[in-house]
Amino acid sequence: MPISAALPEPPEEALAVARAEAAALTGTLTVARVLVGQRRSVDLAGLDGLVGRLCARALDLSPAEGREMRSTLCALLAEVEALSEMLATTPAPD
Repeated sequence: MPISAALPEPPEEALAVARAEAAALTGTLTVARVLVGQRRSVDLAGLDGLVGRLCARALDLSPAEGREMRSTLCALLAEVEALSEMLATTPAPD
């Protein structure tokens, strides 16, 4: 592991990093929903790790920063639920 990856972000950057990770995860979920909608297979391996890392970052935020992240995390949850619904109702790829 590179040394820079092991160092924590400065407090002023923690919220920005959490938002960037949430945005990247939202993008991944959006692409997955498009692929499922086209009846193409998707590989969701590793998604739990990305979500876990984001959750850990969110827990490290100050209470004020956590409140600022709330709408972002709620939007991310909506994406997860939309993908889950699509996976449950869309026929498997041929």
